[in-house]
Amino acid sequence: MDKNAIADLLEEKRQALFDWLHNQDDETWESGPEGKWTTGQQVKHLLQSVKPLNNVLSMPKFVLLYKYGKANRPVRDYGTVVKGYQERLKESQGGTFAPSRNMKIPSIKEKQYLLDRLQVEIKKLQYKTRKISDKNLDTVILPHPLMGKMIVREIIMWTAYHIEHHTKQLIENYKPSK
Repeated sequence: MDKNAIADLLEEKRQALFDWLHNQDDETWESGPEGKWTTGQQVKHLLQSVKPLNNVLSMPKFVLLYKYGKANRPVRDYGTVVKGYQERLKESQGGTFAPSRNMKIPSIKEKQYLLDRLQVEIKKLQYKTRKISDKNLDTVILPHPLMGKMIVREIIMWTAYHIEHHTKQLIENYKPSK
């Protein structure tokens, strides 16, 4: 998938998430189904995954190559990345990114700030995706807490799917009861 298509996919997933979020009552922000994250926790978790990626992509590429190494295999396609993530989730019984494990429920006062931050971070990632060279997209690797080492192009595609994954969880968790 080329970088413009990945940036467009990020936008599509962002739009679907925010369309859903804008139609939710404030009550879902702080309270969720038994044993499930609230809407606020889902948003905070997504922010906790996108922001560090933007931060690392702002570093000089030679630092990343020195710190994490260079790809020694071809880039996997979107479907393969998604399938690998789904398999890892099953293996880990829904294991959660470390900063999100025992996450406090964000208050309603934090809602607009977190929504705004998430929007900005996803837009930044779209911009960075379009600007990074294909060489760096396909050779620089980064660590992923669940997936292990991933090539930058893959981790950005994974991020698009991760947004979709959490949007689907929100839709499923907040289905109107009949």
